[in-house]
Amino acid sequence: MTLNATEEVSPPPRELGYSRTIDRDLVHRSAVSEVFLTDLLPVHSERVWCAAQLPLTHSYYSDHEQAERLFDPLLLLEACRQAAIAGSHSHMGIPDGTTMIVDTFAYENTWLPGLAIGDGPGELGIDTTFVKETVARTGRLRRGNVTQRLFVDGIRVGLHTMGVSFLKGSQAAALRQAQRGTPAPLTSTQPQEFPAAAAAPGSVGRGSRANVVLSRPSVDPDGIRAEVTPWFGNRSLFDHSYDHYPAMTLVEAARQTALLATRTAEPARHFHPTCFRARFLSYAELDAPLQARTAHSPAGERHPRHEVSFTQSGRTVAEITVVLGDLSAPGARS
Repeated sequence: MTLNATEEVSPPPRELGYSRTIDRDLVHRSAVSEVFLTDLLPVHSERVWCAAQLPLTHSYYSDHEQAERLFDPLLLLEACRQAAIAGSHSHMGIPDGTTMIVDTFAYENTWLPGLAIGDGPGELGIDTTFVKETVARTGRLRRGNVTQRLFVDGIRVGLHTMGVSFLKGSQAAALRQAQRGTPAPLTSTQPQEFPAAAAAPGSVGRGSRANVVLSRPSVDPDGIRAEVTPWFGNRSLFDHSYDHYPAMTLVEAARQTALLATRTAEPARHFHPTCFRARFLSYAELDAPLQARTAHSPAGERHPRHEVSFTQSGRTVAEITVVLGDLSAPGARS
């Protein structure tokens, strides 16, 4: 998935703006503070350039124990998500009320020095291309694929691809009812106190317990496992009410599981996620225990790879691969 260094990417037809955020409704956010997109610029019917400002400090995205300060890959992923949603609504003709279900995504940092946090907010440019799949008989939009090239301060730093399914609001509600047989609970009705037996923040690379999403971590001969129990008061993960664990919460859980495994094996080394690959098989329900598991981290590897599986009620609901880069190694950011 690494970008070809000789690949030509056409620049946007005008300079992108970073002076104000776009309407929060366009990115399906409740809080203006969680909107990072600042501009949308259509190029043609299936391509949009977007701009996002990456904040210098943020209670969730900046809360990391790092050897060097780098922009959080989950912050860039969230900006990509917002760009895909806003572009779909504004320039691809996706009607309001459409449910977008993430089936797969892949994300890779291709130039870590470009993610270094400087004196000012980062200016992210996202070159987004859409491919729509429709039902031949009716022309109804069924699926879509998104490819996004990422530039920070004009330097190409990564690539994100995503496959999504589109459902009308009534279809999504019917699907949830058919899968469960009962109405799904909402995150807004869940207990708002901190989860019991949460992992120590430092063990998963965090400073604040508000951002820890794992509890009851354990080590057995097969690997590392933990329960996924985020704090529902975390408004970055739960900006509005959901009837399931959203994809970004599972990505955070995968990141923390991978870091837990590497820190258990080699506590002195410092790692930064450089690649995610995810496959979502089913909704992760709120009212059944959800467990994350990965194999032991091999000692001495510069780029340990962790395949994190999420199981619930005896079945796998998601699989997320996390590749970590060792920032303490010589030349790690070159």
